[in-house]
Amino acid sequence: MTARLTVNPDEVTLSSIRAQGAGGQNVNKVSNAVHLRFDIHASSLPDAVKERLLALADSRITLEGVVVIKAQEHRSLEMNRADALARLNAMVQAVATPPRKRKATKPSYGSKLRRLEGKAQRGQVKAARSKVAD
Repeated sequence: MTARLTVNPDEVTLSSIRAQGAGGQNVNKVSNAVHLRFDIHASSLPDAVKERLLALADSRITLEGVVVIKAQEHRSLEMNRADALARLNAMVQAVATPPRKRKATKPSYGSKLRRLEGKAQRGQVKAARSKVAD
């Protein structure tokens, strides 16, 4: 089993912004949301992990290879900061282990028979729909 891979906090840029949505006066005057930016190319992650991270079809990864995460779930800045870092680490951890190679297998004899029986039955249903010959 591989060791848990985490992102170095020095490679992450965090900036506080105002949160969106309802919240009354507090949301209008306090910058509690966090904007996290993480450059994949400039990181100290292993090259294989970088490649798998860049290959993800994730809308949070820009074309330049920068992960942008916005955290505004909590009312405190520290909790949003921790949430953003946890989401980034979860993203990296998801691609940390390489996918296993698929072993090619042959269909069993029974599965072939079941498939052909199903096709024959479907053919009989379709043949029964046709006009009756005199």
